[in-house]
Amino acid sequence: MKTKNPLLYVGLVATVLLSIGPLYFMLVMASRTNDEIVSLPPPLTLGDKLFPNVDRVFDNPDVLFGQALVNSLLVATVATVCVVVSSSLAGFAFAKLKFRGRNALLLFVIGTMMVPVQLGLIPLYMLMTKLGLNGGLPSVTLPFVVAGFGVFMMRQFAEQAIPDEMIEAARVDGASTFRIFFSIVFPALRPAAAVLGLLTFMERWNDFLWPYLTLDAEHPTVQVALSRLSSGYYSDQSLIMAGTLIGTLPLVVVFIVFGRQIIGGIMEGGLKA
Repeated sequence: MKTKNPLLYVGLVATVLLSIGPLYFMLVMASRTNDEIVSLPPPLTLGDKLFPNVDRVFDNPDVLFGQALVNSLLVATVATVCVVVSSSLAGFAFAKLKFRGRNALLLFVIGTMMVPVQLGLIPLYMLMTKLGLNGGLPSVTLPFVVAGFGVFMMRQFAEQAIPDEMIEAARVDGASTFRIFFSIVFPALRPAAAVLGLLTFMERWNDFLWPYLTLDAEHPTVQVALSRLSSGYYSDQSLIMAGTLIGTLPLVVVFIVFGRQIIGGIMEGGLKA
């Protein structure tokens, strides 16, 4: 029996410390006053101002941080559900259904991934204005309910994870295309759907440029609210760190939830194999 390499554990511990370090330092800064934050050497232990700083974040009338959290949660959740469902349907169609122009459409979808988002800001803003959606949450949700990356990712996973014989057997039994998708295909796509959902939620939650351009002052998202905390001639670092900490916690929770689903899906796939 081979002995375990101690260098492996040293590397794992170092990786964990490097990953947790910034989060811990943010927590420390959020629990300190501004004078303690700029002191040398910087504090490395938790202070007693965490909850007062959090209260100041939510009590700031110019930021509307509580509403920003709700808005970001709505936008990210709706976009994530729409992207996962639409990408799973399109990925299944591109991978297992035969229709005219399939390859051309797939190349078009891949081509949309090569266009920088910044190039579409002006025409997208003009479109939202003509539709009367600028200023509200639909303007930051509707443009992102479909993602070319998601379609390509689910297509690649469906191509490998779902045998053609299984689909043909379901058709012989009289199952419709939608019945095949919801009963056979989507359960098999669950690990990839969890990864795609995690990536989409994080992308929409962390999006700043487009919400900053299109939303009004009464409908901020978390990133827009954080930019308001840091605006002005004087930056309250303890307030900014407390807001950043609050805005990061939902991502940590979502990562933990989706991480368990990914591991569960991989384990189920291994047992079935």
